[in-house]
Formats: sequence, C-alpha cells, structure tokens
Amino acid sequence: MSGLVPRPWIESLEVYEGGKSKTDGVTKAVKLSSNESALGPSPKAMEAYAAAVHTLHRYPDASYATLKQTIADKYDISASQIVCGIGSDEILKLACRAYVAPGDEVIYSRYGFMMYPIATRSVGGVPVEAEDQDYTADVDKILASVTDKTRLVFLANPNNPTGTYVPVSEVERLHRNLPDNVLLVLDAAYAEFVAVKDYEAGIALASSAPNVLMTRTFSKLYGLAALRLGWGYASREVAANLDRLRDPFNVPSPTELAGTAALKDIAFEEQAVAHNSHWLGWLSAEISALGLQVVPSVTNFILIRFPDGKKTAEAANDFLLKKGYILRWLPGQGLGDCLRLTVGLEEENRAVVALLKDFMEA
Repeated sequence: MSGLVPRPWIESLEVYEGGKSKTDGVTKAVKLSSNESALGPSPKAMEAYAAAVHTLHRYPDASYATLKQTIADKYDISASQIVCGIGSDEILKLACRAYVAPGDEVIYSRYGFMMYPIATRSVGGVPVEAEDQDYTADVDKILASVTDKTRLVFLANPNNPTGTYVPVSEVERLHRNLPDNVLLVLDAAYAEFVAVKDYEAGIALASSAPNVLMTRTFSKLYGLAALRLGWGYASREVAANLDRLRDPFNVPSPTELAGTAALKDIAFEEQAVAHNSHWLGWLSAEISALGLQVVPSVTNFILIRFPDGKKTAEAANDFLLKKGYILRWLPGQGLGDCLRLTVGLEEENRAVVALLKDFMEA
C-alpha cells in the first residue's frame, strides 16, 4: 500500500452528481433534470464557437479581455472587477480557497445548492446549514448561525433546487448584519429568468461593498452548459484574489467567443426568457391542478411535492423514467418527497404533464 496520506477531509469528500441523462430501455430520453436551456444556445454563439476550430493550436487570451469587457458593457460595471471561470462552480471554489481555512465555518441555507458544502469541505472548512422557511432562505436563521469562525456565507438567489428567491431588502439586511470579515457570496445562476420587481442579482451590492461576491453562469439561460463558463463580480481586492488563484487559460478561446456572442444576441435572449415565462406559469398551473404542491418559482424549473403517501415522488420518478422522461429526484438533499422539473420545449412540457396525470389517476 502507498504511504501517501491525503488531507484528512479528502477521503470523505462527496462528489457532485449531475442530473441523469439516460434511462434504461429508452433510446432517446427527454432530459428535464438539469435546468438546461429549453431552446439551446444562440445560433450566433454556435457560429462563433465553430469558427474557432481553425485556431485550436493557439493558447487562449489569459485575461479573456473581450469577454470581460462584453460583460462589463452589458451590465455597466467595471471589467477590472470581473473574474471568469470553469462554470460558476469554479468561482465558488476559488472563494473558498481564498477565504476559508481548515476549521473555518461556511453557512448556506437548507436545500441550498449542493456544491456549497462540497466546496467548503474541499478546503477543510466546516459547512453549517441554516434552516429555511417555506423552501426559502431565512435571513434570521442565517444570521443566528454566524459565529466567530464564520468566514463565508453562500446564498443561492434564486435558490436551486427550490426555485424561490430572497427580496433585495432582505439580502441587504443580511449583508448589513454580517461581520466585515465574512464574505457574502450571492449565487445568481438563474437571475436572467427572474421577472419580479423586488429582486436584484447582487450587482449593486457587489459594486458598493468590499465583502460581497456575485456569481453568474452561461449554463442556464444562454444554453452553454457544455462549455462550462461562469463569472463573478466583486470589489477589486476580492476579484484580484480570485484571479491569482485561478488556473491560467481557464477560459478556452472557443468558449470565450461563444459566450461573447451569446451576450450580444439580445433577440435570442428575449426569446428564451419569454418561452420560459410562459411555460413556467403553464406548468405550475397544470401540475397544481393534479393535486400536487408546486413551490412558487422564479427560475426555469419547478419543485413538485407529492403529499400523498400512496403516490410518492420515488414512484413517480420510476414511472416517468420508464416512459423516457428524466426529472430530478432529490432524496440526498432531504427532498425525497419531491421531483424537480426543468421547463422544456412545448411538446415536452405537455407530455410530462400528461404523464403525471396518468400517474396520479392510476
């Protein structure tokens, strides 16, 4: 046996499991388990990506200046305060590497994104779960969890996998009452879908506060999940610290070109938002009419709760898998009585509702 011994927390570290994409006995399954874009990527983004094939022998721009400036122009922020990564997941891990030492505590809300405890444990930190309220992060519970060991707070807003959000006034109250040496990370992966007036993704707070980091992704609305591209926005000091830690050339040239093109294709972005808004409302109403509980969502997915012990989420999941429809069953997050459904194309949405109706009436 090898005498190599990893850091004590490594062997017990969980590996994040993405949504299933295949089901036994079905040649072409419908994947509605990973909150991917229903419409796919912008045609202009695909064209930009394909055009990069001729320069694959060249290293990328290590500073991804074009992409950062495009983000800065779109949101009227400073390019020098932007850091990009391999999905927003890398930005979350960089934040832990920069500000969390072994034994330090990191707070996240119950039913929060499962990358938070994984990222925390990857550096020897201690994840602390704060109770929520009606599947929504509770600011008072988060603040009550703060100790002198707290170094970071993760807040998914909107939250995955519940689809709920925290109003901007509550986010500001949370920040106002956190110690100055605690970094507040606002994970706004689904911000582009939100239409309510009392929501703000975190740009304003990150622009004015030295201890706030907002993260975003190209994997959801922009349909570039396979390219793994995300970005963060924070004070110059925080952004510089994360930039020092990231790997060189972490954003490949084809990815930068596709992301830049996607940001500029406003018409396609509006089309994707409109599609989601319509079908999110339709799915919520139709599934509620089946006697199932739908957690109010502002994202591109809904959490469906099966309150009847005879018609369980597990049984519904098995039924749908056999029919070739893949949703996300989440017993590992304490949501064994729920399925998470991503908004799909019209025919997919109508079909999954019809299947759920069959299941409930059987």
